[in-house]
Amino acid sequence: TENGEMALGKNLLVAIMPWEGHNYEDAIILSQRLVEEDVLTSIHIEEHEIDARDTKLGAEEITRDIPNVSDEVLADLDERGIVRIGAEVRDGDILVGKVTPKGETELTPEERLLRAIFGEKAREVRDTSLKVPHGESGKVIGIRVFSREDDDDLPPGVNELVRVYVAQKRKIQDGDKLAGRHGNKGVIGKILPKEDMPFMPDGTPVDIILNTHGVPRRMNIGQILETHLGWIAKAGWQVDGAESGNLPDWAKNLPEEMLGQESDTNIATPVFDGAQEDELTGLLGSTLPNRDGETMVDANGKSVLFDGRSGEPFPYPVAVGYMYILKLHHLVDDKIHARSTGPYSMITQQPLGGKAQFGGQRFGEMECWAMQAYGAAYTLQELLTIKSDDVVGRVKVYEAIVKGEN
Repeated sequence: TENGEMALGKNLLVAIMPWEGHNYEDAIILSQRLVEEDVLTSIHIEEHEIDARDTKLGAEEITRDIPNVSDEVLADLDERGIVRIGAEVRDGDILVGKVTPKGETELTPEERLLRAIFGEKAREVRDTSLKVPHGESGKVIGIRVFSREDDDDLPPGVNELVRVYVAQKRKIQDGDKLAGRHGNKGVIGKILPKEDMPFMPDGTPVDIILNTHGVPRRMNIGQILETHLGWIAKAGWQVDGAESGNLPDWAKNLPEEMLGQESDTNIATPVFDGAQEDELTGLLGSTLPNRDGETMVDANGKSVLFDGRSGEPFPYPVAVGYMYILKLHHLVDDKIHARSTGPYSMITQQPLGGKAQFGGQRFGEMECWAMQAYGAAYTLQELLTIKSDDVVGRVKVYEAIVKGEN
């Protein structure tokens, strides 16, 4: 933010055209420049929380002394058992060490045997540490510890509460979601090297290519007008006859400061009572040339673009201008998910669902029909039995894989 203005997105050079089918169905083509120069890079801070409570078997304890864990795993924990600030962590790493008292019933046969032989009470605690969730990583940037002893306000039964803040830098990548100001949202389908992007007559490659098909039926023409006005604001303009007072008809309603401005000017236009089409056409025709004396974009807001791969001009002029593009909070890293084996539901014995539970993909009734239509009988049999709720079958398959009996 600067001067009280919030910067949520970036002004990018847009070409509105299809490109080899790679921006079909609202997909977006992006220039590698935006990745290299961190134009659409964002920083995300994730909060992880754990509390130590009183249980029936005794109080839980936040500690570095965790059973059956190697020193290697504990390397980044301090003497309290909390990860140090600045540590690089990835999924499965311990953020806060915690042990919970374990009842007699929870002892494994091995532990019972050891107790029978040595007669000593093995430390009856189990590891309930806070770990980095599946698929997350980053750098620890902050820790807050609240405890009863320090008179912090905690819920009943909670003795200690620890919050760990993990930050990560996320560059823009395929599958991330972008949007303009007109509901024109889409997902990045391809990131092209900047030398392959279409370029303007002066050699400037565009930053982003949006498909023309995203406009007609939705009738959000505002995005096209924004693109044109963005180009005018970037290039600067001077209306002919502004000094002499002999203005063209289209410019008669313009306020005085709109008759001429330098490049990189900020322009705002009201929603429904804003710039008219003839005013935009006139302003586009009045834009200032660049250093080489070229105006590049004509009065229709179009430019001759050249294919970055062949250097040949495209057979049609293309609408080019500046559009305000925002990165939305639907990032592919948060959504991508795959499972090999994992947790099963206690009741149905089927795999759990969802990324948070490390679940499987639901193969529903209609998907079964598709399999039947293909005649994929063995695949379907596997999906409905060992990949679902055939407990014995899945154990046997797992054994066969482990023992190498294929």
